[in-house]
Amino acid sequence: MHHKKSELQIGKESTGVSSDFNPLRHHPNHHHHHPIPNLNLQTQTSTVPYKRPSLCKSPILNRFPKPCRATVPSAAATTWVSSVVSLRCRLRLLIFFSLPFFYFLVSHPTNSFILDFLAAFFFSAALFFSVSLALPRIPSIRFFLKPEARPALKLPVFWARPAQPEFQFCVVAYPNGDVYEGEFRRGKCCGSGVYYYSMSGRYEGDWVEGKYDGFGVETWAKGSRYRGQYRQGLRHGFGVYRFYTGDVYAGEWASGQSHGCGVHTCEDGSRYVGEFKWGVKHGLGHYHFRNGDTYAGEYFADKMHGYGVYSFANGHCYEGSWHEGKRQGIGMYAFRNGETQSGHWQNGVIDTPSSQSATYPISPVGVNHSRVLNAVQEARRAAKKAYDVAKVDERVNRAVTAANRAANAARVASVKAVQNQMHHNVNSKSIPIPIV
Repeated sequence: MHHKKSELQIGKESTGVSSDFNPLRHHPNHHHHHPIPNLNLQTQTSTVPYKRPSLCKSPILNRFPKPCRATVPSAAATTWVSSVVSLRCRLRLLIFFSLPFFYFLVSHPTNSFILDFLAAFFFSAALFFSVSLALPRIPSIRFFLKPEARPALKLPVFWARPAQPEFQFCVVAYPNGDVYEGEFRRGKCCGSGVYYYSMSGRYEGDWVEGKYDGFGVETWAKGSRYRGQYRQGLRHGFGVYRFYTGDVYAGEWASGQSHGCGVHTCEDGSRYVGEFKWGVKHGLGHYHFRNGDTYAGEYFADKMHGYGVYSFANGHCYEGSWHEGKRQGIGMYAFRNGETQSGHWQNGVIDTPSSQSATYPISPVGVNHSRVLNAVQEARRAAKKAYDVAKVDERVNRAVTAANRAANAARVASVKAVQNQMHHNVNSKSIPIPIV
């Protein structure tokens, strides 16, 4: 059938250098730990001795920013609020202690109203003093005579500082020979930039916290190239991978491998359109071989497995079960002259014909022809689903366009970083380090 074997891991370079490589990690050939070089990339020609600061000079007062004015309420407003709160507390306490007064006055009536009033008054006073001694939180009698002075409301004062620039354009050279040119943030590649691998390739695109994240273009020394989406340093999303051998994969990616729907075109002209899982053909798909044969159906672990329809270029056709790339199970083989062979197949050869096979005589232990028809129907349904796999061409084209824009922005950031480095070298009068 001349089935071209595709690579087990689509998108994986034989050199071992891929987008999974962390650019901030040192090269594996270096066994010693090297510190990250200075971001300014300048070499000091002389050593300046340490000088103790003079105590006679007065400090510069305008070095610090001026404080911001805080809005503080006026004294009249504060006094008015305190008076209202004090009056409300007095009214509540007056109502609270007047209740036992009236109760005592009504419950013990005598002939003299003055005696009843004095008795109720002394009873309320004794109750008030006893409660004041028992519960210290209740305000004393001085609360009624003299209001307590409350402190004025104070609001915090905030000091303003000038904002520091988060992003800066830098050129960084690593001990293993790699060079990064672009935007930096908090000591990591972040934004747009170009990373040159020593004798391996380069990456142009978006960065987040020192990893590929967003859209970008990755090129290897042998000629392979990837354009598309990244996430956490791995190919993730939609993109196109062109191998140096001539093969092309365009479709979905997950964790650095082809995963989802995609199209794999080989350099010999064969083409597969369907589902992938972790770098291999898995699921539903249809394959066009270079000799004109076609297969549409189910795949498992990069092999025809399940139900499917295989059409030969000479007009023959097989519909039925497959197992690891071979005809195995119940199926029907139709010749171009109209003859058919149906039954149970083993390793590509029929071993038990069906009860209505035209080529072989009727066998008492033959496969029931209804089972053959059911297998043929399942194979045709699988083939129809394989041709109806979701098309991702439009999404891939959008991802490639975004990757090209990100690569252009990365080149612009690289030029700005180099210009910034040259300007810094001229001002500091230091010997510039050559940029790879």
